[in-house]
Amino acid sequence: MNAYEVLLMLDPELAEEKANEVIARMREQVEADGGSWDGHEPWGRRKLAYEINHKADGVYHLLLFTAAPATLDELTRVLKITDGVMRHLAVRRVQGGSTKAPAQLGATSGAADDAAAAAE
Repeated sequence: MNAYEVLLMLDPELAEEKANEVIARMREQVEADGGSWDGHEPWGRRKLAYEINHKADGVYHLLLFTAAPATLDELTRVLKITDGVMRHLAVRRVQGGSTKAPAQLGATSGAADDAAAAAE
């Protein structure tokens, strides 16, 4: 059994019930295969660096679980063919890693912007 995290980017036009259904199906698959569900961190709607399928935003979710590699393979296969999933990235979890969402780009303070302008 390995500890994994999956960063899931969902279509912003996807209904919240459907998004919850995708996450619930992943949890059911992990638990059915003998793994353990360790957590779910909703990161919310974020602006994308470039459009994907003519969409400028995505809704992010960080999923944490412990499972066998075969379970991860099956989850990845299912996510590739699931409507509403724009992108996903599955990696092994780093012990002591952060699960907090990164700060929004527009969330910088005015003082930091003034200091950057003065340095120029």
